[in-house]
Amino acid sequence: MLTRDKAADLFNRVKRYSSADEVEVLCCGGKSALTRFANNIIHQNVAEENYSLSVRTGFDGRTARATTNKLDEESLKRVVQASESLARVQHPDPDLLPMPDAGEGARATRAFPSRYFAQTAALTPELRADSVNRIVGVATRHKLTTAGIFSSAEWVEGIFNSRGLTGWHTHTSSEVSITMLAGDSSGWQKANYPDVSQQDPAGLAEIAACKALDSASPRELQPGKYTVILEPAAVLDMVGFMFFEFGGLSILDQRSFLNNRVAKQIFGPTINVWDDAAHPLQAGAWFDGEGTPRQRVHLVENGVVKRLVYARATAQKMRQSEHADKVGPVMATGHGFSLPNEMGEAPINIVFGTPEDPKTVDQMVASTERGVLVTRLWYIREVDPYEKILTGMTRDGTFYVEGGKVRHGLLNFRFNESLLHMLSSVEAMGTPVRASGEESFDMVVPPMKVRDFNFTEVTKF
Repeated sequence: MLTRDKAADLFNRVKRYSSADEVEVLCCGGKSALTRFANNIIHQNVAEENYSLSVRTGFDGRTARATTNKLDEESLKRVVQASESLARVQHPDPDLLPMPDAGEGARATRAFPSRYFAQTAALTPELRADSVNRIVGVATRHKLTTAGIFSSAEWVEGIFNSRGLTGWHTHTSSEVSITMLAGDSSGWQKANYPDVSQQDPAGLAEIAACKALDSASPRELQPGKYTVILEPAAVLDMVGFMFFEFGGLSILDQRSFLNNRVAKQIFGPTINVWDDAAHPLQAGAWFDGEGTPRQRVHLVENGVVKRLVYARATAQKMRQSEHADKVGPVMATGHGFSLPNEMGEAPINIVFGTPEDPKTVDQMVASTERGVLVTRLWYIREVDPYEKILTGMTRDGTFYVEGGKVRHGLLNFRFNESLLHMLSSVEAMGTPVRASGEESFDMVVPPMKVRDFNFTEVTKF
């Protein structure tokens, strides 16, 4: 693995080759491996080790970046030359700030849990195959066919600049995704953790198998507005479509659904959301793309959007704008992407608050006279950016609920639903958990019971 000392040495060599006013180096990479299975057998095992070095140089308000994954001396010289050549032909950027110094970003301002676990880094193909064998055993016992992946990785992220800033982060990850297939139904489960000891592949397989069996011979339910119970993966893939617009630059660019809505109640009073990279169920580095420490930010308080997140330059620009007194506190929060970029910043460590009276999915089902239980959603696309109307489909376990019980499987639906309406129509929530989906990044989100969820079409499967 690339160590902090080796990365610092690479930075010092890059700095010697540069004639720029300022130099920044981002290092990232590591080891990753994946075991893929289908039709109840392993059919692929791959492993990779790769590191990239990304060099940003600056000359009098001009900046550019060049990246390489070759770390020999000649390649270091070439990547510096490429960055400098690009920077010199840029137009000066009046919003570009000097790179942060050690005082602005040298260390985390609060305690962050370790995200590196030796047992995850030590996973071998044999250990992953053993877990897959248990997954296949579940499928075989239930006379199902299974497919999915078990992947693992150990990664490093580092930042160094010529003003003395340094930041270093190591982490591991383990991911299991399982689909169980029956003749006319399917079930699915997925989990991602830095610590592989939290994984329960056989347990996930049992849940996925039960969903496939219980949704067999699905029946058609006419489209319309129904009470829905969304499991955490379904919640995650819906709400993920709004958080890239909680950045200050999206407000300044007038491309956010939050324009003219900050400090207003746009969700239900039970909705509380933080961005918190230090949360024990979260993952990721303690610094952003410029090396600024990530702050905990209360984005939504009792349904009211209270705060936005900012990169350094966006915060300065916002303070000088017409929006300054309309968007809550304005300060660099450590949520910027590496420069140059057109996105600015975004919260990527989302944590929903625990409601006063959390309900389990079973309790939500028991309190529902007529509704639909949804395992997950897929193929989600945005229809109306400002009202945050999304369309997509249910998948891998959709069930009819009547009289407080799950009655049978359903043919899948297409939906058209506004996130503003959905998060204003929550009747019950559960305890937030670390969840994984397919359309968005991992978050800490609860299951939700939502009234009047709009299903527009029924599929044939």
